[in-house]
Amino acid sequence: MRSSVIRLGALVLAGVLAGCGQCGSKAQQEGGLPRAQGGQGLGGACAGQQSFLVGSGIHDITGPAAEVGMLGYVELEQQTAGIHQRLRSRAFVIASPCNGKRVVVVSADLGMLFQGVKQQVVERLRAAYGPLYSDDNVLLSATHTHSGPGGFSHYALYNLSTFGFEPRNFELIVEGIYQSIVRAHEHLAPGRVFLAAGDLLDASRNRSTEAYRLNPPEERARYAYDTDKRMTLLRLTKDSGTEVGLINWFAVHATSMGMEYQHISGDNKGYASYLFEKARGTRYDATGDTFVAAFSQGNEGDVTPNIHGGEDGGGADDFESTERSGRKQYERAVSLYASATTPLTGGVDYRHVYVKMDEVPVSPAFTDGTARRTCPAAIGLSMLAGAEDGPGVGREGATCAARHNVWSAFTCTTTTTPCQAEKPIVLEMGAMKPYPWSPEVLPMQLLTVGTVALVAVPFELTTMAGRRLRETVRAQLAPAGVTEVVIAGLSNAYAGYVATREEYAKQEYEGASTHFGPWTLAAMQQEFDTLARSLREGTFLPPGPTPRDLSRQQKHLRPGVLFDDKPLWVDFGDVLTDAHESYARGDTVRVTFWAGHPKNDPRLQGTYLRVQRREGLLWTDVAYDWDWETKYTWRRGYCLPTLACSHAIIEWAIPPDAEPGLYRIVHEGDWKSGWDGKVRPYRGTSRSFSVR
Repeated sequence: MRSSVIRLGALVLAGVLAGCGQCGSKAQQEGGLPRAQGGQGLGGACAGQQSFLVGSGIHDITGPAAEVGMLGYVELEQQTAGIHQRLRSRAFVIASPCNGKRVVVVSADLGMLFQGVKQQVVERLRAAYGPLYSDDNVLLSATHTHSGPGGFSHYALYNLSTFGFEPRNFELIVEGIYQSIVRAHEHLAPGRVFLAAGDLLDASRNRSTEAYRLNPPEERARYAYDTDKRMTLLRLTKDSGTEVGLINWFAVHATSMGMEYQHISGDNKGYASYLFEKARGTRYDATGDTFVAAFSQGNEGDVTPNIHGGEDGGGADDFESTERSGRKQYERAVSLYASATTPLTGGVDYRHVYVKMDEVPVSPAFTDGTARRTCPAAIGLSMLAGAEDGPGVGREGATCAARHNVWSAFTCTTTTTPCQAEKPIVLEMGAMKPYPWSPEVLPMQLLTVGTVALVAVPFELTTMAGRRLRETVRAQLAPAGVTEVVIAGLSNAYAGYVATREEYAKQEYEGASTHFGPWTLAAMQQEFDTLARSLREGTFLPPGPTPRDLSRQQKHLRPGVLFDDKPLWVDFGDVLTDAHESYARGDTVRVTFWAGHPKNDPRLQGTYLRVQRREGLLWTDVAYDWDWETKYTWRRGYCLPTLACSHAIIEWAIPPDAEPGLYRIVHEGDWKSGWDGKVRPYRGTSRSFSVR
């Protein structure tokens, strides 16, 4: 059954997690380290320059493939049960010799990019490279897949589906992102950056059209669509002729895979990256230089890939819908990549500040003409209803302006604050003790690469909210030569959504999830106006308050693997259900093995399966657990007297262009002994079968 009704109980459960998992420590500190932000402003010594140093790196960040709650839909029944695609961190370092500055841009196949992850990644970079990399010039962002393991936030609100913190997943993510940046750093070489941009139609739809239509008619009339269709792409090439890779930004939720899906997947953006990298021969297991294709997120707050409404992405199932959405993004990127022939000119630069978002005084110039303030973080009743592509309890649109039911009537008279206006508050995260359940000291970051500006925000912005923020930045930077302004969503931290003031009043899912109240967007415009002005003029900015570090305040409530078991007459890796003797192209091979728990070893940079073809006397790998046509499924089995047995089901959907010949399926895993607690590898092989 659907477990969305558990969302209400999950909020109550969060109290237990916060109480026992984030206990006692320092209050928030003020101040921070000196920042090396400033200089000549845009242009200066870099005017007209086309020379950069460019490098890319990629690393596995796939977390526990079984029995860990997934992040995104907050469905407690959605626990990991295998792998369809591995998750990756894709990193780029771009430096400009003309001013001695550099930036890091990372796109990670994650649901969100949490502040604790950024803190740990930067700490490791500082340990390795000194002041070369810092909060200021490192941009980490998430693609927003809803099909990855969770539990890697330091704040209680985002660990509901995992019943607390998952230290192993957190460490895998931090180290994987760090290693991808290390590789990009080591691969730096002289090169150039090229820009291309164009529309991608029929790949996205606005899921909150009623709220969007509340924006002023004259504002909506300036745009042809109610979502941003523009894909912006940077192509990086070394002077030696080596293709480094690409980064593109396109606003669409990674929710092609639905809320019942339990296999780890990068969703539509992960699939688009996979297609491009496969076409370019990317080696995921290599440490050397290899092509990297990042499909990054934009202002996707109200944008769904399910173009036929609800959870319907146009495919017969989630796999086909994901394939359609990802392929559309891939094909548009291929076209833009080929057309990106005009090099960017200028250098790189950056500005970064921390802002205490729950108490920002907002100037009348950015509001309705009246001085306003942001609010302590809270979510509204409609947040529990979910969006249409992830429905929950009740329905969207519950407001204090029009009380729809007893719930909204109750919350509007007992918990709602004047600051939050129309929002019927169901949970005030900012008031929780000893720490808020979501962060309130948040990073605002602005990077420029030549004439392109990246606006890095720790939120999911709706379409119109992103447009307004872009225009704020453009007004300051266009006179300095910036021609393209891009929203880099879900970057450096995460604290919900940002809707426009008009959309907020409707209290759809996005407005109810705008934590800091109706003037959040105005506060962001005010802050980014300051960042952009500083960047243009070359002035310094104070760093703002230091966000708290909760790394030592986490508690893990779920036990790990105690031991693995099997019947006495079999070994780990033995086949339970074997392949047939022969198959045709288009058939699916399915083999079941006696297995160990995948939590024993995530096999980073490795695989749980191999599809091999016979070539003479040797067996050659032709597919792995990250390939689209394969699927690794883990299931708990039963073998008395214990319940510690498990099976690995390996599937291979034979591609229509598979070469005829003799094949076999190999499963690799690890089992944990109940006698000495040691983890040992095992390997199993199916019978040989022919593909005709």
